[in-house]
Amino acid sequence: MLKVNEIFYSIQGESSYAGLPCVFVRLTGCNLRCTYCDTKYAYKKGTNMTIKKIADTVSQYECPLVEITGGEPLLQEETPHLAKVLSEKGFHVLVETNGTQNIDLLKDNVVRIVDIKTPGSGESDKTDWKNLDRLYKDDEVKFVLVNFSDYEWAKNIVRRYNLTEKVTVLFSPATGGELVTAEVAQWILDDGLNVRLQLQLHKIIWPDKDRGR
Repeated sequence: MLKVNEIFYSIQGESSYAGLPCVFVRLTGCNLRCTYCDTKYAYKKGTNMTIKKIADTVSQYECPLVEITGGEPLLQEETPHLAKVLSEKGFHVLVETNGTQNIDLLKDNVVRIVDIKTPGSGESDKTDWKNLDRLYKDDEVKFVLVNFSDYEWAKNIVRRYNLTEKVTVLFSPATGGELVTAEVAQWILDDGLNVRLQLQLHKIIWPDKDRGR
């Protein structure tokens, strides 16, 4: 049994899978309160569902790509089992996690998208840095940037851990923040970083829709 905030079918707006149709399973609960959070509605509200019911609901969309997100999905102990069941049913499974929980709880055939919290989030001190040693080549690491200091901080983390030699790295300007996307692009070019500039595609397509995009 898992507490589910919503299940919906949309266009993947983030990661290297951006632009693809995707079924999202948003689980309830988060241990962080980031300054730019856009899913506060998932902090507490949700409905208890069995893993079978979740899998059956996902299957109705006949879409091969599924993302388990939150909140923070790894706060619920049954999340790894849900990911395993969906993978065994033939789905390509992504799990987005905030980097505070041990990603080794998620086993083979799951892509872990680890959101490393920058100082601008107000929650960077909660990161489990051991996760950067637990990454597989198909995993992805994301940094949401609030300001130039966040960019410099993220750049140093990328270089210190040789992240671009291990996984896909995403730099994403926080929506509504002070950063100009063109400036972030220029910083990446000037510094010769092999990272992917990520815009939240779903917010560009549906700027007035708050949830279930």
